[in-house]
This record gives sequence, C-alpha cells and structure tokens, in this order.
Amino acid sequence: MRLFALRFPITLALTSLALVSCTHRGELPANSAFTEDDDTFCRAGGKVAPGSPQYVACVRDRDTQRGNAIDRADKKQRDLGEYMLNNPVHP
Repeated sequence: MRLFALRFPITLALTSLALVSCTHRGELPANSAFTEDDDTFCRAGGKVAPGSPQYVACVRDRDTQRGNAIDRADKKQRDLGEYMLNNPVHP
C-alpha cells in the first residue's frame, strides 16, 4: 500500500516536468539575432518606407529567418533528447 501511495506523486512530478519542457519549444533561442522588432530593423536608416515592396520583402525575410532559427533550436532539443535516451550510460 505504501508503494502505491508514492507512485502517484512520482508520476505526477515526472509528467509535470515533461510538460514544462514542451512549453519552451517554438521559442526563439536566447542568443538569437531576432530579438529586435522587425519594423525597427526594416526601417533602419529611414531608407525603406512601411508598405513599400522592399519593406514587405524585409519583413517576410526576417519572418523566414526567425522560423528557421526556431526549427534549428527545436531540432537540437530533439536530438539531445534522443541521444540521452539512446545513451543512458554516457553523460
């Protein structure tokens, strides 16, 4: 009976840890160059007016680059998790 009483809290703790780690997926890496606002970046120097084709292309390119950075960070996290599962002995 005592073992059964400990099983639920341990299962709950492990489940909550797994869910917390999933909440950080899809976020920008902390050292990302995309922390600056897209509007500020694309209008830097006053050369590009909002709504112009160059401005739209700049915002679209920044969005694509941000998405690629997020994908790379998620892939690194998945690869680390797979490595840890497949190599439990090695730190």
